[in-house]
Amino acid sequence: MKEPGQTVTWLRRRNALWERLRAAETSSPEFEETLDELQALIHWPRERILAGLGFPGETPGPTTDRSDS
Repeated sequence: MKEPGQTVTWLRRRNALWERLRAAETSSPEFEETLDELQALIHWPRERILAGLGFPGETPGPTTDRSDS
C-alpha cells in the first residue's frame, strides 16, 4: 500500500496530465506524449482516456509515424 504522501503525489501527477491533455491540440506531439505518459501511469487503454476527454473514438494523431511503439 502506498504511503499517504505518495498517493497525494500520484493524484497530483495524474490530474496534471489530464489538464495537459485538455489544453493540448489533439494533433500535437505534446498531446501524444502526454497521452502515453497518462496511459503508463493509470493503466487505461487509449480509447478509454479519449472517451474521458469526450472523444467518441480514435482521434487523429500527429503526422509522424508511431509504428515503432
